[in-house]
Amino acid sequence: MRRSTLPGLATALVLSAPVLATPAIAANLEIEALKNEIADQRRELDAQRKRLQSLEDRLLNTLRGTASVDQIGQPSPLANAPPANDSRPAAPVATVGVAPPERERTPEVAVLSDQGGIVTRAGQFTIEPSFEYARADRNRVIFRGIEVPQSVLVGVFDINESRQDILVGAIGLRFGVNSRFEVNGRIPYVYRTDVSVLAAAVQNQNGSADRPDVPARGRNVGDVEFGARYQLTNGGRGFPYLIAGVQAVAPTGTNPFTVPRDTGTGVALRSATGAGFWGVTPTVTALLPSDPAVLFGTLGYTRNFGRGFDGVQINQDVLIDYVKPGDAILGSVGIGISLNPRVALSLGYAHNWSFGTRTQGRAIQRDPINGPTTTPFDSELRDLQIGRLLFGVSYRTSPSTTINWNVEVGATQDAADVRTTLRIPFSFGGQP
Repeated sequence: MRRSTLPGLATALVLSAPVLATPAIAANLEIEALKNEIADQRRELDAQRKRLQSLEDRLLNTLRGTASVDQIGQPSPLANAPPANDSRPAAPVATVGVAPPERERTPEVAVLSDQGGIVTRAGQFTIEPSFEYARADRNRVIFRGIEVPQSVLVGVFDINESRQDILVGAIGLRFGVNSRFEVNGRIPYVYRTDVSVLAAAVQNQNGSADRPDVPARGRNVGDVEFGARYQLTNGGRGFPYLIAGVQAVAPTGTNPFTVPRDTGTGVALRSATGAGFWGVTPTVTALLPSDPAVLFGTLGYTRNFGRGFDGVQINQDVLIDYVKPGDAILGSVGIGISLNPRVALSLGYAHNWSFGTRTQGRAIQRDPINGPTTTPFDSELRDLQIGRLLFGVSYRTSPSTTINWNVEVGATQDAADVRTTLRIPFSFGGQP
């Protein structure tokens, strides 16, 4: 009986073995599946960590101003670098999301006109129509930083008061040759009215009386400007953007020495729309982004070139042979604050130190017996200190268009009382 029982027991154990092994195999398979799931989640966490590191690097580069203009919107060079405590090779990380908005180009949207900014993008063409109004009540005319006596009556008349209203409509053009270099130009059309209150310092020999409230008007193309700007630095490691530029002014407007004048007093009967001289202004502009603000400053020097007039007769008593407008040192500082991606405010101060204009000519003396004779003279007017308080608002209507309104208020006696400018640039093309 035992013999028959043992084989049956063995047979039962053999038959039950697969049944006992099935739960163990299932448990092993579940463990392996969990391990694989954990490994997948760990890889996904590593990828997310690298993406977050990439976004953090790009944000830091933007805040510190380390991203160059042509790199904005591209992933940071540190985005693919592995963490310091990770010895495994980093997998390539794709750019996540969309490119940052235009607000990253803070230096472009938060800087006042005429004070400089980041250069135009490579391949981008910008057309900038503008409208400007200036009002001045002072004893001399300041036209684009060049001192020109209202009536060029050197040693004959003192102009105690002059009032000017100047309207300028202009078209500005800019083109980005590459990511660091741009060329630009500006063509203005000027409408100007002048009223002068004169008091004779030396009585004319023809006995002309003083002429108060002498009106004059003029309209014509003004002095054309053209120049170039080059970005020297990318603003890395807390260092500002540095942009070097040179701007030239051509005497394409109406020359103040050739306009028709009253034969007795020499007062201009038509207002000039230009200075009548060539001028060149090299500048250096610094821009330091500090989100949401941008600090800016400009330093420059204007070199004006004199010219001869071969005895142009201003009135019956004066001939002008040569005029050399004074050079000028110019500077400005300010801050631009971005209130949101569309609106920015700018505040600043600008100052020009204009050296005195030198005039050479001949005073006509009439002798009833010997006839007229001339006496040469060489005079130089005083220096001018032209300070202005600056205020500006810009509103970005689209990625390619911004409305800019700027105001300058005279802070010194030689400065214009007020100057306001509306600019609306339209941009086309260019690298993203």
